[in-house]
Amino acid sequence: MLRLLTRIGGAVAGHRQSAASWKSVRSLAQTLTQNQDRGISNTSTKWAAASLAARLKDPTLFREKAYIDGQWLDAKSGSSFDVVSASSRLRVLSLEDTNAAVTVAQRAFSTFQHTTPKERARILQKWSDLMIEHQETLAKILMYENGRPIAGARQEISYAAGFFDWFRGEAERSYGYTARGTTPGNRVITIQQPIGVVGVLTPWNFPSAMITRKVAGAIAAGCTVVLKPAAETPYSALALAELGERAGVPQGVFNVVTTNEHVQEVGSALTTHKDVKKISFTGSTRVGKLLMAQASSTMKKCSFELGGNAPFIVFNDADLKKTMTGLLAGKFRGSGQTCVSPNRIYVQSGVYDAFIAEFTRHVKEQMRTGAVEDDRTALGCVINSKALDKIEQLVADAKSKGAKAVIGGDRSLDSSLNFYPATILTDMSSEMEASQTEIFGPVATVYRFDAEEDVIAQANQSEVGLAAYIYTENLPIAWRVAEALQGELVGHNIVWTLADAL
Repeated sequence: MLRLLTRIGGAVAGHRQSAASWKSVRSLAQTLTQNQDRGISNTSTKWAAASLAARLKDPTLFREKAYIDGQWLDAKSGSSFDVVSASSRLRVLSLEDTNAAVTVAQRAFSTFQHTTPKERARILQKWSDLMIEHQETLAKILMYENGRPIAGARQEISYAAGFFDWFRGEAERSYGYTARGTTPGNRVITIQQPIGVVGVLTPWNFPSAMITRKVAGAIAAGCTVVLKPAAETPYSALALAELGERAGVPQGVFNVVTTNEHVQEVGSALTTHKDVKKISFTGSTRVGKLLMAQASSTMKKCSFELGGNAPFIVFNDADLKKTMTGLLAGKFRGSGQTCVSPNRIYVQSGVYDAFIAEFTRHVKEQMRTGAVEDDRTALGCVINSKALDKIEQLVADAKSKGAKAVIGGDRSLDSSLNFYPATILTDMSSEMEASQTEIFGPVATVYRFDAEEDVIAQANQSEVGLAAYIYTENLPIAWRVAEALQGELVGHNIVWTLADAL
């Protein structure tokens, strides 16, 4: 049974769509959502997944089953779940299925760990090449399940393939070292060895890149993987599994567990299973704390990338042209749904008014909305209605406490669609909820500041510190502020984007 729900509607309906287009999308979305709420099978939408596959250059990359031990499998329970906007039903895997996947990965590790770095490098190079060869198909799958406009989807596929290419080289650079011991004549020799089965949990905002970023390193090292992709965007993961098989990934080395009803159960299975030696997770700080606590029971190694609420600091001497280029690329990429997105924009008083005028002009000119298939579309929808509600709540809170919306600030034309317009809020203050809560949407909040020490204090008030940005032509200021900011990634006159990540 296949269902077309609201996210495709939100993606194809932007400010410049015709009234007729809005009406047809609105009617379809409302009817299907109502039927889903009643548990009714939408016979009229059975075309959706078949139609989606038919639009792909290589339809065989659209997979609807889990991938374990080189096999495409149904869940042992026989159950499945809806994937909103990709219009399909996917198999719901549970604890039993996950444990089976770990067993398979452990068995595969017993031989894969002994492959040569050159063998693993060849696999990764082929996987990368296949991603580029099938870029358009992968981009369309990502576009339909994530809602990102096609231009941004293509960019992610290229970016994602780059991780395979990067770690192809790293596979052959697994060096150890030799040191003199404290006892005369002794030498201490270290070698690097693969750790074992790696449990990987990835988010929906980068359905391909977050997978390749983690899996490429594991494969390069000689580890095997059990991946649980986000329930909202599983099809990119399954397409990568298909290409991995074509690239020569041995059976059992890369496994994909799909679920939505048993997310906590599957996460717990990966973090507590004795044969899983490492956990790699990207997601919220709240979930990260839970997974880390679970992983501690078996003393697993953990690599986590958690929440961000990045400050973006503009000093009086900043080059506004550079500033606009960086801010527009970072703030609205993926509709603002990235963990390194500039969220809190601090602008010094001397340039505040000029900054607001320029920023407003650029947003109006560049944040074009429309069909996701249109290369000119820059801003798509957000991932689901829950995300939309959060954005609305944060904007309403800010406006109630004195913030002003100079552009946007209200939900788009129809409340049933998951689209929120590009928004700029000025006159922000630290009392507003958005100053402490990651917005994860196309909303730019702008704060005024006077002194350097004041903006450092404000920027560091956040409980999370993944990224930060400084725009100034004064190098001493840049160094001073960069060292004072409590952020892992600090960009000076540049924003962390896909193009800069490798």
